[in-house]
Amino acid sequence: MEIRSTLIQEYFKDLTEEQIAQFDQLYDLYSFWNAQINVISRKDIEELYVRHILHSLGIAKFCTFKPGTKVLDVGTGGGFPGIPLAIMFPETQFHLVDSIGKKIKVVTEVAAGLGLKNVKASHLRAEQVTDKYDFVVSRAVTRLIDFYPWVQGKFNKESKNAIANGILYLKGGDLNEEIKESRLKAELYPLADYFKEDFFETKFVVYIPQ
Repeated sequence: MEIRSTLIQEYFKDLTEEQIAQFDQLYDLYSFWNAQINVISRKDIEELYVRHILHSLGIAKFCTFKPGTKVLDVGTGGGFPGIPLAIMFPETQFHLVDSIGKKIKVVTEVAAGLGLKNVKASHLRAEQVTDKYDFVVSRAVTRLIDFYPWVQGKFNKESKNAIANGILYLKGGDLNEEIKESRLKAELYPLADYFKEDFFETKFVVYIPQ
């Protein structure tokens, strides 16, 4: 396994002592809860810092959320990308939702273990969420043509960040056909521009402004 938060510190130089400690804790918290409720494959637990934490933080390389920003994480699974982003942006409010209750149990316990005050976790489908947000984040839960109707209309009208409110979707592979099929105005940002690990060679942040 990689040396915990050292990898994160390599790419994010301005972390506080508290943030470094929280990133360090993630391995033990996920190892413990994953043994009770399997949300990450055993192999991936060993690669947690690259494949889950750093991958989630690709969004933080693309956009720095201002204090008071509201973010919805759809299909969060065990808490990705929401939990790493909540550590990175302690003054941003994160609402993590998943349709599978046991995954939300893990998210709740991990957030509590880290002492995160800016995370709310709900056992809901995206369509059941009634609030409005500045951004919707997600990690490849489905094709964009299916994902977009779940979150359409859930955005605040006024933007307070450097980029317009919208969707920040983490996805890999050749996405041209999928974007064309969705008829959405999507912009692709390669994670290989931010991170040197081989894992990121075919991974992107897909940005869909609203």
